[in-house]
Amino acid sequence: MLTSGKSLGEVVQSLAVSEATYHRWRQQYGGMKAEEAKRLKELEVENARLKKLLAEAELDKAMLKEIAEGNF
Repeated sequence: MLTSGKSLGEVVQSLAVSEATYHRWRQQYGGMKAEEAKRLKELEVENARLKKLLAEAELDKAMLKEIAEGNF
């Protein structure tokens, strides 16, 4: 968008983000190709799913431990 001659203000307004967010994105993703950014997003989604599974397993483990100790 910036390469098309638009100012930074126009670009962030069209994206509905702040300039700080734009600069953070540029710093974080600036050197990435589209396929790399897509893969990063896929990994973040998978990581969130695995964290949820781990939390559920830990709750199950705690529940089974209480039952085994007779504290139910």
